[in-house]
Amino acid sequence: MKRYCTPFYLLIVLILLGLSLGGAEVRFVYDGDTVLLDGGKRVRYLGIDAPEMGYDGKGPEFMAEKARAYNAKKVQGKRIQLELDRESHDHYGRLLAYVYPPDGRMLNIELVEKGLARVLAVPPNLRHLDRLIEAQQKAMAGRVGIWRPEVDSGEGPYIGSRKSFRFHRPDCPFGSRIHSKNRVRFDTKRDAFREGYSPCARCRP
Repeated sequence: MKRYCTPFYLLIVLILLGLSLGGAEVRFVYDGDTVLLDGGKRVRYLGIDAPEMGYDGKGPEFMAEKARAYNAKKVQGKRIQLELDRESHDHYGRLLAYVYPPDGRMLNIELVEKGLARVLAVPPNLRHLDRLIEAQQKAMAGRVGIWRPEVDSGEGPYIGSRKSFRFHRPDCPFGSRIHSKNRVRFDTKRDAFREGYSPCARCRP
């Protein structure tokens, strides 16, 4: 099965969402990977996860303010183009998209290249995963942004799932449920990140 929408399907989705083929203007930038469009629709950037700005009394994570500032510089008050993948919304009702500012370069990839976000693969929206992983590997090699501090490589091995693109501590109950055909082993966290895997939210490897 192909991993992309047909042009006709994409057109229908855009019409239903109230967006035009000419794009939409960004009214507000929440952080490095989420914006509000002029029509009131929130957009979550596909395939990436920027540092959190802080919530529930917590301060912003490392590089969160720089990620938000760069995102705002690229799209605040500007008209952007949106590319959808197989699933158009997340469980929060946010539109999931690859974002193109006026310069025409995909911002999702640019944020990863600059170390302002890391890869967050969420099947079935994997159309540009290979490009995003390549950008992350370059950022890690260059020790830029969130990769400036050395990634802690202790506590290995880690168990990853080829189905979910998450990696776990060996004693994580979620990791123990991974089917053998989907199981992959990583000796270090760095190895997992280099392959585009994200840490489990429960065991927090």
